[in-house]
Amino acid sequence: MKTIQLNQGNLQHLPESFALPTYDRSKVKAGIVHIGIGGFHRSHEAFYTDELLASTGSTEWGICGVGLREADRKIGDILKQQDYLYTLIVKHPDGKVENRVIGSIVDFMLGCDDAVAVTDKMASAETKIVSLTITEGGYNFNPATNEFDFSNPDVQHDLANPQNPKMVFGFLTEALRKRRAAGLPAFTIQSCDNIQHNGNMTRKMLLAFAEKQDPELAAWIEQEVRFPNAMVDRITPVTTPADIANLQASGVDDAWPVICEPFSQWVIEDTFSNGRPAWENVGAQFVPDVTPYETMKIRLLNAGHSVLGLLGSIHGHQTIDGCVADPLFATYLRRFMDVEATPVLAPVEGINLEDYKSSLIERFGNPNVKDNLARICLESSSKLPKFLIPTITENMAKGGSIQFAALVIAAWCYYSDKGVNKEGVALDIVDDMKAELHAAAAGSQDDKLSFLKLTAVFGDLAQNAVFTDVYIAMLDALYANPNIAEQMQNMLEKEALVA
Repeated sequence: MKTIQLNQGNLQHLPESFALPTYDRSKVKAGIVHIGIGGFHRSHEAFYTDELLASTGSTEWGICGVGLREADRKIGDILKQQDYLYTLIVKHPDGKVENRVIGSIVDFMLGCDDAVAVTDKMASAETKIVSLTITEGGYNFNPATNEFDFSNPDVQHDLANPQNPKMVFGFLTEALRKRRAAGLPAFTIQSCDNIQHNGNMTRKMLLAFAEKQDPELAAWIEQEVRFPNAMVDRITPVTTPADIANLQASGVDDAWPVICEPFSQWVIEDTFSNGRPAWENVGAQFVPDVTPYETMKIRLLNAGHSVLGLLGSIHGHQTIDGCVADPLFATYLRRFMDVEATPVLAPVEGINLEDYKSSLIERFGNPNVKDNLARICLESSSKLPKFLIPTITENMAKGGSIQFAALVIAAWCYYSDKGVNKEGVALDIVDDMKAELHAAAAGSQDDKLSFLKLTAVFGDLAQNAVFTDVYIAMLDALYANPNIAEQMQNMLEKEALVA
């Protein structure tokens, strides 16, 4: 079958079933510079912005994508070849598939090729917002202390070479230095990552770096730059070769489409430095305080992903929907949500938590969104200190249950030590701390608390006997019998007796 290459000139030749940009992209200016233009950004912020450009006729809020590393070259090259267009493939639980071409990205730059050009772009009067999806690890903080990690060699490079940075905070600081020198107002820095109080965290890390490099500039940033906290949500699995092939079978050649679920949510604190898009007109929600929403999402959705990801990986499941199709895993997840996560959540205005949890199970179980467990477990050392461990510590403070979460931590130790599922099949483990996690987990044979003594991840959890007593019992049981399903079933039966 002959396919049509996705680009601006071919839009009118695409199948009628494809939704296309309805605005004149040649008139759109990049009021937003976005760092980290991966799948989630393209299913979320770029999607909302595409909706906005189509519905309002505004031309000032297009997006210039930025990659900072050599690893970002591939997506940059593909986007340029496709005139920055890509297909958003929305997969519904009933099998319905919607193909939509997104046009809100209008440029792309690579920081490792030309850092000056990138900071000049951020510093231009046209840029009003610099937004980020750089993953939890990109914020360069010590998980145990939440303080900026100045020991990172790239940080040392950026402090000494402000005009040629490598890291995001070096780029932001240099761009803001240029704006200040030019007499321009500051841009807003908007995190779209799954970090609680992501705006506050971004502000804290940037000010720590800037204070070390240029205290006078840091004072200006503290006064002038706004960092709105936000809660973001849309399940966006990694694009597979099969997804690309399916699109080709429909007649369209797109080298890097994005797959997502139909659900999306974006809750943002309404505090911006220099204007903002009217995203509320296309489904985003602006609120005075995003805290209850982001806590709900991180402690239920993101933690729920990690629960299924680690337990399911050891069992031998491959995807999130495969876990949810297994009644044992679905029941275990719901009990974790009900018994441990919900009791330490504050009320969330406009949200029925019981309905929200049910919707999560339904979303996770979407058989057409194959979210691989290896992706879910990616960089767990950055995720679990934010997604799961606070639930453990808050429950211990209140005398609540910690059983369900403790088994996940024990499973993470086994996962990091053995690197295989219960059948001995190797797991695809990707984590910046993989070596440290493995060494600490392997040490559990001699010291049961070795894994927990990674204070950069667990803080002082190893010193809490309430937790360690439960954890050691579960660790011993798991190493004696790595059939995680039996451990889960035993816990559910014990919990039912107590209840």
